[in-house]
Amino acid sequence: MAFSPSTDRLQVVTTTGILADLVRNVGGDRVVVDSVVPDKADSHVYEPSLRDVRNIVYADVAFSNYLLLEAQNVIKALDANLRDGIPNISLAEGASKYAAEIIPLVEDVSLDTIWLGLRVRGTGAQHGANRASDVLISATDVSGPGALVAYLTESFGDPVFYVNSADGFDASDGYRDDTATLPPAAHTHMSWAFTAPGVYRLTMSAKLRVAHDARPVDIGTQTFTFAVGVDPHSATGIPAPTVLAAGHADIAVDLDSGRLHLYADPHGGGEVNQEVYDPATTVIEVPAKALKEVPAGRGYRFLGRPGQQVYQLPQAVLGRHVHGEIDPHLWQDVGNAQAYVELIRDTLTAADPAGASTYRRNTETYLAELSALDAYVAETIASIPPSQRYLVTTHDAFGYLAHAYQIPVAGFVTPNPAVEPSLADRRKLTETIRNLHVRAVFLEPNLAARSSTLAEVAKEQRRQVCAIYGDAFDDTVTTYVRMMRFNADSLKRCLT
Repeated sequence: MAFSPSTDRLQVVTTTGILADLVRNVGGDRVVVDSVVPDKADSHVYEPSLRDVRNIVYADVAFSNYLLLEAQNVIKALDANLRDGIPNISLAEGASKYAAEIIPLVEDVSLDTIWLGLRVRGTGAQHGANRASDVLISATDVSGPGALVAYLTESFGDPVFYVNSADGFDASDGYRDDTATLPPAAHTHMSWAFTAPGVYRLTMSAKLRVAHDARPVDIGTQTFTFAVGVDPHSATGIPAPTVLAAGHADIAVDLDSGRLHLYADPHGGGEVNQEVYDPATTVIEVPAKALKEVPAGRGYRFLGRPGQQVYQLPQAVLGRHVHGEIDPHLWQDVGNAQAYVELIRDTLTAADPAGASTYRRNTETYLAELSALDAYVAETIASIPPSQRYLVTTHDAFGYLAHAYQIPVAGFVTPNPAVEPSLADRRKLTETIRNLHVRAVFLEPNLAARSSTLAEVAKEQRRQVCAIYGDAFDDTVTTYVRMMRFNADSLKRCLT
């Protein structure tokens, strides 16, 4: 549906079809609703069209999920093209005031070397930053016995370079080539490769670009030390250094303090256990066991010749996986969807006071339907014997379903749908299915084209492949209520 500015109804734009359905149930005939991300598409990677932008321009109210669920270009299109004064509501963030329960996005720390990524902390409010702003994190200098390459491996193995000391640091265009761009409050994984053993020192700077056409604001500069294949305690020249050798760590930009530091959780447990480390007294260890052979194929020539050995801290999650610290898929708990609905009611009422009684009446009816849905999902899943109640699926989008309805997520192919699973991912998935005697695995229909690994492992283990819906509708499931009922029924049918 494309908006027309001539209609008397309230024009509402949402980022996803699930949110659009919730708005239609509250707004009824008083609203016209359009979703930026169409059915069957993936909100994590969708690129807005000119038609999407036109719909945004005409909108009277906008709803996104956010918590970094949507692709950043979707959020930028929304925030840049809404007219001044138009309500622009992030439902996942606002729903907490309506008793929504949020859970952290906990990442696995099972690798035997440190995971090192990039992170943006703080709000940058003193600089006028918002969710559509960009933080530019640039390498400005590297010293060491070899080349240092920090890169991200996208799906299908294509590398994107953030740092490559072999070709120097070019700033001739005003922005350095060796630059990563992240939104505020975001985090990304990456691989770090070193072509020779020794001590490396990497200097990085950060800038904040509040708007697309704004001049970037300097945030800070810092140097980070790596001990590659050498003793981190004696080789670096830092007296009694703190050594980061395991767990999850990030080179972090703090927009509020104007500092770059290390933010690390060396013992596991996720972001809640991460602490700030001073780069001047901390060494990042790249141990001898991180020595790997450069694989065959032209795509990895930047690391050296095939078979040549390099030291590498692996990318924790393959693919362009930018995310925040809170799991954004709140609607998989029906109680959270009810909180969304109440926030939608109040937002529409403020934008259209004449419709207040309609919005209140529609909301009461829909909340009653959702309460019945919540009970149905809980009862249906509870009827699955606990020994068979395990969810193995495409990507990590069902933490709220697991938490609310006591169905443990035993495994997923990758944490993010826009990734290519590794051999280790496949091996772990196979062992999980075999050891827990999992009867079926669950595939999101909109991700079927990119989920061959799940189907292959299920076939090898003679397990059924069943459907489950996470982020998007299709021709079979067209409403939120149908989606949650379908998921509960599919789980019961395939696991019992």
